[in-house]
Amino acid sequence: MGSAMTSSATVNYHVHKDERQCFELDAGGIAGNLISPELAPTRVSVADMRAEAEPVRFERDAVEFAQAPGAVRDFTGDSWKDLYDQELTALLMDRLGVQEVVVFDHTVRIDDPKAIRKPARNVHSDYSEDGAKHRLIDLLGTEKAAEWSGGHFAFINVWRPVEHPINSAPLGFVRPSSVASDDWILLDLIYPDRKGQIMGLVGNPAHAWVYQSKMTPDEVVFFNIYDNQGLPSIAHSALDMVEDPNVTTIRKSIESRTLVRY
Repeated sequence: MGSAMTSSATVNYHVHKDERQCFELDAGGIAGNLISPELAPTRVSVADMRAEAEPVRFERDAVEFAQAPGAVRDFTGDSWKDLYDQELTALLMDRLGVQEVVVFDHTVRIDDPKAIRKPARNVHSDYSEDGAKHRLIDLLGTEKAAEWSGGHFAFINVWRPVEHPINSAPLGFVRPSSVASDDWILLDLIYPDRKGQIMGLVGNPAHAWVYQSKMTPDEVVFFNIYDNQGLPSIAHSALDMVEDPNVTTIRKSIESRTLVRY
C-alpha cells in the first residue's frame, strides 16, 4: 500500500535573490503573455490524500478536499455565475461555519499553450499580508473593511475540475507545518493597469506535498490564502505529473476567490 500513496512530480520553486522579483502578466498588453522570474524545477514526492488514513483538515492544514456536486457544469459565458456563487457560499458556510461570503473572482484555466489562463506552475500563495489588506479595502470600501478587520476574516480559494477528472497537472499543496518562514519571498505582480503582490515559495527538502488523485467535477478543494487570525497561507502549484498516460483529456479547472467573515 505504501508506494501507491506517494507519487512524484516536478514543481517550480522560486529562488532567493538580493533584488525584488516580479511576474509581468499580459506583458506588452498581450493577453496571456507572462514574463516570469527565475524558477527552479524540482522533483518532489507527493502524498495522495485519497489513500491516506488521516485526511488534511482546513482548520489544521489550511486545505481540505470535499465532495461538492453542483448544478453548474458549463463555465462558458457569464450566466452560471450567480448560481455558482450561491453554491460556493453554501459550501463555505456549511463546511467552515462562516457568516458571510463575498465571491469576487473566477478563473477558468486550461492546460493548453493557446489558452489565455493556463495552470499556475510556480509554487506560490496569492496574497502577501499587505496585498490582502489592500484587497479587503478594494472589495468592501474603507469603512466596511475597517469593520471586518475588527473581527475574523479570511481569503479562501475554491478549486474545481471542469468537464473531466484531472489526469495531468493536478493542484498540489505544501503542508504549512513543513514550511519555514524564510522559505517565503515577496513577489510583485505587474499587470498593464495595476500592481499586486504575491508570495513565492523557495525549495526546502522538508516540504510535505499533498494532492488528491483524479479529482472529478463533483469534488472541490478549498484552501486558505490569508487569515487575519493566523491560520497559515498555503503554498500551492500545478504538479507536473500524469496519472494515466493513456488518457488524453486536457486539464481544465475553475478557481474561485472568496472573502469570508467568521
